[in-house]
Amino acid sequence: MAGAVKLIGSYTSLFCTRVEWALKLKGVQYEYVEDDVFNKSPLLLKHNPVHKKVPVLVHDDKPIPESLVILQYIDETWNDNNLLPQDSYERAMAHFWAKFTDEKCLMETFTAAYKEGEEKERAIESAQESFAFLEKLIQGKKFFSGDDKIGYLDLAMGWIPLCLDIIEEVGDMKLVDAEKFPSLLEWAQNFTEIPLIKERLPPRDALFNYFHKIVGLKRSKNH
Repeated sequence: MAGAVKLIGSYTSLFCTRVEWALKLKGVQYEYVEDDVFNKSPLLLKHNPVHKKVPVLVHDDKPIPESLVILQYIDETWNDNNLLPQDSYERAMAHFWAKFTDEKCLMETFTAAYKEGEEKERAIESAQESFAFLEKLIQGKKFFSGDDKIGYLDLAMGWIPLCLDIIEEVGDMKLVDAEKFPSLLEWAQNFTEIPLIKERLPPRDALFNYFHKIVGLKRSKNH
């Protein structure tokens, strides 16, 4: 596929990491441009004036924002190593669960991290109810996309092995343990053992500092 590929991202962003995984799985050559999420560059604001967030994929001078949208674009643009299922129902369900993990599991995890007291307990309970759906979804499978290889849904869920334990530590809580979520944690282990995935895992201390800052900012706004 012709056209230069540029990714505007941040190495501490789990949304950018999933895009890089997809590009690497597809064998796409790209230029990576690091952006500061706390001091956004003119380049980012030019290419994503609506949300003003990373990641933004720029292909042939055309910008595509939002990581899940980017994953679909990458899959449809480069033919090697299909990420999404070919069956239309399975493809729709992959989109459904990817949206669910971002809007429910991830957001509830963040909420539980910065809330306090009874609000924190309610947020933890809500998050664990959401994670229970993922536990059921992965039971009996090695990967969310099947037993043979990772795909779109695994990349969408990739934030779990990437930073869930870090957010738990920052928030002084435990959401996903081996007793209640054995299949989900086994998947996370299998996922991070894939060489291509392991190669693009941000440094743990950098992620800890990033989430510590984000949670601190959220807590300060609540007081």
